Amino acid sequence: MSAGFRILKRQRKVATDIVERFAHLPVANVSDSMFRMTAAGARVRPIHQTGGMAGVALTVKTRPGDNLMIHKAMAIAEPGDVIVVDAGGDLTNALIGEMMLTRIIKSRLAGVVIDGAVRDAGFIRGQNFPVFAAGVTHRGPYKNGPGEINVPIAIDGMVIEPGDLIIGDDDGLLCVGFDDVDEVLKAATAKYEAEQKQIGNINAGTHDSSWVDKALRELNCEGLD
Repeated sequence: MSAGFRILKRQRKVATDIVERFAHLPVANVSDSMFRMTAAGARVRPIHQTGGMAGVALTVKTRPGDNLMIHKAMAIAEPGDVIVVDAGGDLTNALIGEMMLTRIIKSRLAGVVIDGAVRDAGFIRGQNFPVFAAGVTHRGPYKNGPGEINVPIAIDGMVIEPGDLIIGDDDGLLCVGFDDVDEVLKAATAKYEAEQKQIGNINAGTHDSSWVDKALRELNCEGLD
């Protein structure tokens, strides 16, 4: 039986031009455009110093503490991919460190997401290469398997399919499904432009906040003037 220990081929992936357009949008704007229903939770955070991430998901599911299938994912990943690893959130062993990341950076991938631990945090913080993880530990990994590549995975309830869009910034991670990218891109772009206009009004002293009292009245709040 191969379930649990297999390598599948990715059947589709988000187009490069779509990825590039998402790269200029804050994750929060994209999240708002998806009705704030999807998130990778607060555990998986950026370990690198600064910089956003946008790329195509190459998914890996591995047992806690083992990175054999991550090595294989690195070998088949394409430029612009984000290796996204579901390790169950276990922090006992680091699954990736400086040597693996050096190879990944040279391969021109877009980032790495580990729902588990990493190590060599000083090296990671010295790079502008996006690395998101649930924690840091010095204790290294095993390489015995099993695991799966290019299967659906989940991080804190956020389902990620191979070829989906993965974006991240200081606010966290978000997956946009392959079938949803066009609609979400349109809505998120409009959201971003509207917020930039609001910020301009705030800076100019012309911001209208009358909607607050209106909303309170509609909710029958007492004590309004």
